[in-house]
Amino acid sequence: QVQLVESGGGSVQAGGSLRLSCAASGRRFSSYCMGWFRQAPGKEREFVSAIDWSGFSTYYDDSVKGRFTISRDNAKNTVYLQMNSLKPEDTAVYFCAADHRPYYNGDDPTFGDYWGQGTQVTVSS
Repeated sequence: QVQLVESGGGSVQAGGSLRLSCAASGRRFSSYCMGWFRQAPGKEREFVSAIDWSGFSTYYDDSVKGRFTISRDNAKNTVYLQMNSLKPEDTAVYFCAADHRPYYNGDDPTFGDYWGQGTQVTVSS
């Protein structure tokens, strides 16, 4: 079992920054691919970013490329999402996910064996 706890959400003005953290329990964290997803009110959950087990390969949705950066610290069992130049359309609940497969394989609806509870990000114009 892996438990994921997100933190770092909040309310910011457009153009601001936030850093989300996802702390994981469990000894196999370093072998998991980790991802961030988000869900806005009335919309389906969507992929934001992912990072492979080593941290060497990262993946981003086009809507956040150049603004968001995903990273991980396997010694701390934590994955981060640095969000810069935030826009009102980034407003959503952000979820962290862990997948037992070491790499992200693209648009995969089965991604995520474990999910966190989510953290709210609100960006005002």
